[in-house]
Amino acid sequence: MDKFTIDGPTPLRGSIAISGSKNAALPLMAAAILGDSPTTIRLVPKLKDIYTFNNVIRVTGTSVQFDEENNTLTIDSQNLGFAEAPYELVRKMRASFYMLGALMGKTGEAKVSLPGGCAWGPRPVDLHLKGLEAMGADINLEKGYVMGSFPGESVPGGEYELNPSSVGATVNLILAAVRRAEKFTIKNAAKEPDVVLLCDTLSKMGANIEGAGTDTITIRRVDSLKGIDTSNDPDRIETGTYMIAAAMHPESSLTLTGCKPEDLGAFTDDLRKTGAVVTIEGNTIRVEAPETIKAVSVETQIYPGFPTDLQAQWATLMTQADGRSTVTDNIYFDRFSYVPELKRLGANLSVKGNCVTIGGSSTLSGTSVMSTDLRASVSLVMAGMIAEGTTDVLRVYHLDRGYEDLEDKLNQAGSAIVRHDED
Repeated sequence: MDKFTIDGPTPLRGSIAISGSKNAALPLMAAAILGDSPTTIRLVPKLKDIYTFNNVIRVTGTSVQFDEENNTLTIDSQNLGFAEAPYELVRKMRASFYMLGALMGKTGEAKVSLPGGCAWGPRPVDLHLKGLEAMGADINLEKGYVMGSFPGESVPGGEYELNPSSVGATVNLILAAVRRAEKFTIKNAAKEPDVVLLCDTLSKMGANIEGAGTDTITIRRVDSLKGIDTSNDPDRIETGTYMIAAAMHPESSLTLTGCKPEDLGAFTDDLRKTGAVVTIEGNTIRVEAPETIKAVSVETQIYPGFPTDLQAQWATLMTQADGRSTVTDNIYFDRFSYVPELKRLGANLSVKGNCVTIGGSSTLSGTSVMSTDLRASVSLVMAGMIAEGTTDVLRVYHLDRGYEDLEDKLNQAGSAIVRHDED
């Protein structure tokens, strides 16, 4: 396994180009399966999760060609002949469960492994399955697999209300409905940019979808979808991560290029409250760190509220703030595995329920810490960049799932990160 060795503290100065969004690319890849001709997706990041999903798709007989140099992916499902996503691949990445909606939409049936059990974080897979049943699908569970089918070429449809709202369930229901349901309405639908991009892409392919970006999405069946040449969105979580990293050191001034600032929702205003100067010009964002970071408490909410995927990074920023703050996660109630590791570095944090309290103005000192998941891992890298001395961040394979060329980008902007084998 690889680890990072980080010498700190280091300010960030210069420029970082934002990569394509993993969370937006995966639904687009699933949508490409629905086309009757090849679809090309641009701005696809080179990440472990992308490679994993490529292999999940290939199992079906679908052709997947990834031009890594140009970050371009071409998917052609004309030879799809095996409507199954096996456990040994689905277990590696929960988003592989999108194959359920995509294969049912394409072929009328699917056999897809449950993603490591019957729960997707705190949100049950039941949301996906009950939504499909409300659409008119037959759903059965057999030996850890979901067996889904439609009783004919099309079903009347109906409506289903998601409680709670879920990006994953919204995506799966859209994928299943566009070629099968005469009329299907999703209430309390997710409004995240990833869902809007999926709906816009499917509409360009010929789908009939209304209400993208609102909490009510209505899909009407079409007979066929054509392949298209389209582009992924920039990664808003990567953007937010680097914005937070820039705010942590008083000498930092960082420019981010290729962004989509409007997708950041409430986050930008929250960062400005810390005293950071955030300047937006088109698709470029510049962040200048404050001399003193003001303590700002946040609560994660569904989009456009503060993203759960930025709460670990925010808590890390708040260890350097002047005063006490809290981070409350209303999406994932136990997403605080980074706390004991930050405490090893000298941070003052405590967790109660779904809330972490951070005592600011902590002087961090380098030591060895362990990555536990994607966002927790990047928070440890950020802490290492502000800590005195050398920090080893172990098991950085988590980072490779969601941040393209992380250490290269940060090193170009002034950090001192070296990747090498833990042994």
